[in-house]
Amino acid sequence: MPRAFFIVLDSVGIGGAPDAERFGDDGADTLGHIAAACAAGQADRQGRSGPLRIPNLLALGLGDAHRAASGTEPAGLEAAAARSGAWGHAAETSKGKDTPSGHWELAGVPVEFDWTYYPDTEPSFPKAFTDALIAQCGLPGILGDRHASGTTIIAELGQEHMKTGKPILYTSADSVVQIAAHEESFGLDRLYDVCRAARGLVPDTVGRIIARPFVGSDPHDFARTANRKDLAVTPPAPTLLQRHSEAGGAVVSIGKIGDIFAHAGTGEEIKAAGNEGVFDALMSAAARAGDNVLAVANFVDFDTLYGHRRDVAGYAAALEAFDGMLPAFLEALRPGDLAVLTADHGCDPTWRGSDHTREQVPALFAGPGVEAGRLGALAFADIGATLAAHLGHGPGVHGTARLGGTA
Repeated sequence: MPRAFFIVLDSVGIGGAPDAERFGDDGADTLGHIAAACAAGQADRQGRSGPLRIPNLLALGLGDAHRAASGTEPAGLEAAAARSGAWGHAAETSKGKDTPSGHWELAGVPVEFDWTYYPDTEPSFPKAFTDALIAQCGLPGILGDRHASGTTIIAELGQEHMKTGKPILYTSADSVVQIAAHEESFGLDRLYDVCRAARGLVPDTVGRIIARPFVGSDPHDFARTANRKDLAVTPPAPTLLQRHSEAGGAVVSIGKIGDIFAHAGTGEEIKAAGNEGVFDALMSAAARAGDNVLAVANFVDFDTLYGHRRDVAGYAAALEAFDGMLPAFLEALRPGDLAVLTADHGCDPTWRGSDHTREQVPALFAGPGVEAGRLGALAFADIGATLAAHLGHGPGVHGTARLGGTA
């Protein structure tokens, strides 16, 4: 029986979202602007310099997908001479530009309701919520209570948090409540308890409560750890993961996939630190997994470490590092396997602010039986529908299989 690999390069948008203007992102282009900066010598740093070098992703059609979505072809994203996959560019219909919306729609479940967002004011959160959280968890108070970059607010308030025991609450343009606390002085389990309490105090239209543990003793060495935990709401309908699991198939979820899908149909969950750790877990799954397996992996570093921090050079280096690892995965694919490389949204490191950007995403299909060629414009849900057809599932409510189930 076939196997499928569903790989999300978190935030690797390719510009050109038809409704980007509505989100204030008209002109955003994560991949294109990184390539342009590299070509202009604006992304040089120790260990990398010059134009963006991602030949293996280009061979799968990434440059073509970007050109079709954005209408531009900066140096480093030229058409590759050889083709080894089927490529397209996909647009989202969900009303947000956040992680759950993107992942759920890719897996066949668009978000058709309005998320709850918190205003860019100080305070951001309703007083009834923060008062109830303080009372329920026995807290001496809270810090922050505004829109912020996680690394910035931890550097600013980390020492006061350690002194007072008040957790740091912040949000962003996403539907999210983030709670940061020191793993040692506050306690990791206590942080998780506070996050679980917060989940019960906000409406289901708040996408995620995120625990953001950190370590260190002062702003110069504070560092967030790999013990992040996302408490997401359950998808409103069965996703590809649930459908496959309920049909008797095996699901392997790597990275933060389990949290994003609220552990619904996520099967074996493998936590991994960093892109290299996720790649190692993906390679292990490819080597040991039997037939009828759906492996889902999220490469979060692109978004968390480089997109939100507006680190163009770091993002470029991470793309090049992933590209260098990619051939080993492609060589591990067996006859009957289908893999797709895609993204959930953009996070243009050259854009204003520090939030996600509304962009189209690549849809790069690869495997021993995939006929190379252009797929054109897709909906996010077409990606999940194509994987579903490959795995032998009937059509879902949303999306159309684009490879005819013959990969």
